[in-house]
Amino acid sequence: MSPTGFENKVAFVWKVADKLRGTFKQHEYGSVILPLLVLRRMDAVLAPTREAVRVKAAAFGQIGEGADALLKRAAGQSFYNTSAFTFSTMLSDDKNVAANLRDVITKLSPSAYRIIEAYEFDARLERMDRAGILYAVLADFADLDLNPSVVSNEAMGYIFEELLRKFSEMSNETAGEHYTPREVIQLIVDLLVSGRAAITLTENPAPVRTVYDPAAGTGGMLMTAMARIKELNDHAIVNVFGQELNDETWAVAQSDLMMQGIDPARMRNGNTLTQDAFSGDKFDFILANPPYGVDWKAYAAPIRDENAGQGHAGRFGAGLPRISDGSFLFLQHMLSHMKTGGSRVGIVLSGSPLFSGQAGSGESEIRRWILENDWLEGIVALPDQMFYNTGISTYVWILTNDKATEDYGLIRLVDARTMGTKMRKSLGDKRKELTGAAIDEIVRLYLGAKSEFADDARVKVLTREAFGFQRITVERPLRRRWEVTSEAVATEPYSAYAGLVGRRFKSEKALFVEVGDLKPAQRRAFAKACAVADPDATIITGRGGKAEPDPDLRDTENVPLPAGWFDLDDDAREQALTDAAETHLKTEIHPYVPDAWVDHDKNKVGVEIPFTRQFYVYEPPRPIGEIAAEIRDLETQIKDWMRGLEL
Repeated sequence: MSPTGFENKVAFVWKVADKLRGTFKQHEYGSVILPLLVLRRMDAVLAPTREAVRVKAAAFGQIGEGADALLKRAAGQSFYNTSAFTFSTMLSDDKNVAANLRDVITKLSPSAYRIIEAYEFDARLERMDRAGILYAVLADFADLDLNPSVVSNEAMGYIFEELLRKFSEMSNETAGEHYTPREVIQLIVDLLVSGRAAITLTENPAPVRTVYDPAAGTGGMLMTAMARIKELNDHAIVNVFGQELNDETWAVAQSDLMMQGIDPARMRNGNTLTQDAFSGDKFDFILANPPYGVDWKAYAAPIRDENAGQGHAGRFGAGLPRISDGSFLFLQHMLSHMKTGGSRVGIVLSGSPLFSGQAGSGESEIRRWILENDWLEGIVALPDQMFYNTGISTYVWILTNDKATEDYGLIRLVDARTMGTKMRKSLGDKRKELTGAAIDEIVRLYLGAKSEFADDARVKVLTREAFGFQRITVERPLRRRWEVTSEAVATEPYSAYAGLVGRRFKSEKALFVEVGDLKPAQRRAFAKACAVADPDATIITGRGGKAEPDPDLRDTENVPLPAGWFDLDDDAREQALTDAAETHLKTEIHPYVPDAWVDHDKNKVGVEIPFTRQFYVYEPPRPIGEIAAEIRDLETQIKDWMRGLEL
């Protein structure tokens, strides 16, 4: 339930935004209204202690770190303002209202000033002043009562979130970069805070939980997670933390925290992958929607250094993905922040991380590392066209280092691709949404995958070995004969052997007898030019009489991992792989190619998650008779039309 008065406040602010029409484009409204809303809320919150803070600030003169801490204590908040102006008094001088507002902004405490500065608000203030709308806009905000006795922190959070949603949808051409649709966030949160996690929260009289988003955007995931936890237990203490790269988006997220009475310092600014603001910290719930397919070449050096220098002691020890997509870097980073006693991780990824990269590649090794640790609990496939700036298919991964005993070694898949509802009006590339009922059904399918919904076609529960394979290298013997051609003797010093054109030799040694005058390197080059593949020729052997492999006939095949392979020790694993490869060779290859063998030194273990293949249902083609009858009916219909036209 939304707090009382929530809708009225939102409607009021939304009406104020109409005054920006003509001076600003629609997608700019949020960058004007949101910082003003933050300033008005701070103005109302600081009203009771304003004079006391100004008196104390005057005594300090220069405000350093110590004075800053004392002024915060005097204000009773994590911020303060030493300006003589309020939203009401700054309007008393209509000729200098812009200067008065700047005074309010510049005399904010340093941390609060950085938030407003990140909005790049001064340029927008100047535009409003030149257009003659600044006074009217500020007058409306002065009439907006945001006093904490009227609007609680919770209500303020709802107001800010709703306005943020509206402005983000209005600017849908850029919203997707920093804004995740709220129904997607709700689904991720419901999947994370469900099952045993929900039971623990409700049974504990005063649980303390930490929530972290390393790609926080505007902070929506953190706020939704906090609301859900408090919904389960209103006595819960929820501490949220996040990091965001984009300055303006970071300012929005900090503002959201400030509006709800949360220390904005918990939202850090910077590149999570190269400057982990919470290094060493562990969290209960970790969730994110990192950017898809973003090239990380520009900041690859510190990531590669951490991978090479720290290995598994750092964040990226499992491997590095291809340079064109850093999604798996975010996932590894999130997993490094799991608590030893158990955490839950939720992340939205595109389809690429499911299967990109061959066995032994960075992506495959990262997936293998996750399965080796048995962290992957499940994956939910979302409908397409769910996001503002991309229509691609997306997937929610749920991971944990605290699986229930009965879930060891198992991974649940839920196919929700058909559960989206078409929107009446699209927002950029977003043409579908998940209703509340659909979210509830997806969560029920996920939780009941092994019980009441085990037979549902949209649900699969598989062992982790189902996603692993051994990529074996199949060799065939090298068979060659040597035939001297005109091309082989076309250049010096080989032209001296033009008389050999047309002659065939069964072995390289026999050919060398005829060209003994050539230097060793020249003989080898001549032999290579004369070599001809011949399936009926004698097998070429090397040292010890072992057949040489023919690189032109070399092939690779994927062999499923044996059941229970991940639970074996290293020696047993090696033997199981060898046995599986030899069995595959005997049953699947030798009936067609009897002389083939497996080079076990070249075999590699890979992991991929072919999600759509698991839910593929074969549809037989229509009977020929049915198609023919349909064609005849169409021909008859066309003839009737033509007769009606007297053709």
